[in-house]
Amino acid sequence: MADPTVLEAVEKGTMLPLMEEFYTIQGEGYHKGTAAYFIRIGGCDVGCHWCDVKESWDADLHPATAIDPIVKNASTYSETIVITGGEPLMWNMEPLTKALKEKGVSTHIETSGAYPFTGRWDWVCLSPKKNKLPLPEIYPHADELKVIVYNKHDLLFAEEQASKVNENCELYLQPEWSVRDKVTPLIVDYVMAHPKWKVSLQTHKYLNIP
Repeated sequence: MADPTVLEAVEKGTMLPLMEEFYTIQGEGYHKGTAAYFIRIGGCDVGCHWCDVKESWDADLHPATAIDPIVKNASTYSETIVITGGEPLMWNMEPLTKALKEKGVSTHIETSGAYPFTGRWDWVCLSPKKNKLPLPEIYPHADELKVIVYNKHDLLFAEEQASKVNENCELYLQPEWSVRDKVTPLIVDYVMAHPKWKVSLQTHKYLNIP
């Protein structure tokens, strides 16, 4: 049985199931090309069939780690810190982001929005999924809406989601990697016909970096 002290710390957000942390180039969306330190938190039940980090889903596989060394590592490497998953909002992000902000860094999150909104963020990338929709409370916070396009119907879903975010939110359509050759032309045509949208590519995969 897990240590009750650890369980309490995870509940509070002072420890988190850390899957990995690494310094790289942001490959997607508005901040693509920016050097950033990624903190990947374990745990996700959204269940996207095309997820490329399914090993993140089971939080129990990833050790509960105190946030202090995470913050120290992150702030040493970069001024831009990206919290991703898994689904980071399954956990209380307030302690981690408070500590990061005290270091003077910029905090970004990549989330499906399916869990309560916590934390102090300079940039919120909302990537909604059909099988577990965002909570209404997150839409006003979204700086960037990134919809993964696997088939033509995802464009209708994208418009439904775009109708819920604030007017200043950046709108992106991103081809799902495994079908990119098929859907990229569809996305290009759609963006040209609907220029409020932009194309997002997973440039880190083309560059063969994490």
